[in-house]
Amino acid sequence: MASKDNHIALLLKRIPESPGVYQYYDKEGKIIYVGKAKNLHRRVNSYFSKEHQSSKTRQLVAHIADIKYVVVESEQDAFLLENNLIKQYQPHYNILLKDGKSYPSICITREPYPRIFKTRTINKKTGEYYGPFSYSNTVEMVLELIHKLYPIRTCTMPLSADSIEKKKVKVCLKYHLKNCCGICENRPGSEHYGEWIEQARKLIKGDAHEIGRQLEEEMLMKSEQLQFEEAAAIKHKLELLEQFRSKTVIANSSAKDVDVFGYDEQEDRVYISMLHVHNGCIVRGQTIEYQRKMEEEKEELLAMGMMELREQLESKTKDVIVPFIPEVFDDSLHVYIALSGDRKKLLDLAMQNVKQYKLDRLKQEDKLNPEQRSARILSELQQLMQLPTLPRWIDCFDNSNIQGENAVAGCIVYRMARPSKSDYKRFIIKNADGSDDYASMREVVRRRYQHLIEEGGQLPDLIIADGGIGQMHAIREAVEDQLGLHIPIAGLKKNDKHRTNTLLFGFPPVEVSMPVTSEVFRLLTNIQDEVHRFAITFHKKKRSRAQIHSQLDDLQGVGPATKQKILTHFGSLKRARAAKKEEWMELLGKARGSMVYEQIQAKISL
Repeated sequence: MASKDNHIALLLKRIPESPGVYQYYDKEGKIIYVGKAKNLHRRVNSYFSKEHQSSKTRQLVAHIADIKYVVVESEQDAFLLENNLIKQYQPHYNILLKDGKSYPSICITREPYPRIFKTRTINKKTGEYYGPFSYSNTVEMVLELIHKLYPIRTCTMPLSADSIEKKKVKVCLKYHLKNCCGICENRPGSEHYGEWIEQARKLIKGDAHEIGRQLEEEMLMKSEQLQFEEAAAIKHKLELLEQFRSKTVIANSSAKDVDVFGYDEQEDRVYISMLHVHNGCIVRGQTIEYQRKMEEEKEELLAMGMMELREQLESKTKDVIVPFIPEVFDDSLHVYIALSGDRKKLLDLAMQNVKQYKLDRLKQEDKLNPEQRSARILSELQQLMQLPTLPRWIDCFDNSNIQGENAVAGCIVYRMARPSKSDYKRFIIKNADGSDDYASMREVVRRRYQHLIEEGGQLPDLIIADGGIGQMHAIREAVEDQLGLHIPIAGLKKNDKHRTNTLLFGFPPVEVSMPVTSEVFRLLTNIQDEVHRFAITFHKKKRSRAQIHSQLDDLQGVGPATKQKILTHFGSLKRARAAKKEEWMELLGKARGSMVYEQIQAKISL
């Protein structure tokens, strides 16, 4: 160990104060981390000269057995070299570029008579590919327009000049519907097939303006030649093109050719999207996902994502719009943050795109791993409330009574963000005045946790009151003052429309803000609705039994055992009154059943 420390110490002294890239190796000679720096000496020495708070950084330093470096001319060169080395060696502690969702592209096949269609599979031997497109409906719109403007074939028949000449293929229904030019039989008009493919290619590239100009010139020429039917057909194509442009074209000409980037993150995951705008049209888009391994700053990650995406989409555009300035970028690029106008709309669209991608990825993973989703939601709740531990076990209490009568309470349990109904508890208020909600809450909470303490059971990570500050204080008095426990307590307040709108936490309680569309808010709403349902159901059941029980006491021939039998069988006074005489006779016997039935009909009123 001492020899390793001596070796590292000697290396640290030799590292120059120049821009460059450093590589850390483990004892087996494998690269485990690549980094860049304006000042190599200062940056590398910082790893060994202080105690790091991050466990990941401490783990990296513990595995460093050797250091190598490359001096470069500038910070930009260091950034490019670092990126290349990370791609080549994929070091364990560097960010990991993950395979993302496959966006659709448009393929023009390499055939004598090409076809044009949407695909997610790329094989450049069989066709030209344009995209990917970040929105599938954009692809559908482009293809729909192409097939309305140009009668290009959609069949998969292997057509060639020889097969057409020998009449091996016949026209199909699409020809008769005027959706295909009948190239398979060399029908009139199909001689323009090559021109149509070229026009479609321009349209896919975003040259809708150029195509519109050509169509307009052709329409005017046909009109001058008095070919009005042909001119009307071209006018219809222009209208279709204009409809398409109104949905996809950015009006401001200053946004003609630009790359727009969006950025979002979720814990250790980073998502970066790019929209490539050409001639005012969003013609391509892509989103990538990084797995953060160390404490990389978002400015560094955005710079790497910009380089990766521009390489993937083969973009040469010089104008770049970003949500914030990246750490390093090519000096030839014009990088700026759009604050207003159509460029701001493009930036908003890129941000919307990356957020949607993140949401789609999370939903996909939630379906494959529900436990992971639960842990993620609880982790968000923990961060919101600054809880000491993940709230795997949550208790929630609610009281129910009518003017103090038949006072009851319910406690529901959520384990890993899901209801654990086998752990639900019902309480009949024994000592407190049923009309005093706070006293009732203190009694129930004390009984609940006194019982758990006596049994040596596990205590919850979080207690939630179905109410505001008063209910929270009542729970705190029972938990802390009476039982000496320290369990985080929250409250859920409802608005005038009786809908959950506020989360309270701490003492004195303060409001914890969260989006009403968030999964955490939905979880808390579900908990509040569930505890209210549970307590109300128990109260109704107890009230119904109390009512029927008190009136059964006055019936002749009905003792304690018979009362219980009637209660168990009917459950409510309404059902007992509605029962037929035969049912009573079957339940209690002919004589007694008939007698009780007659008394029920005579004495009990609804």
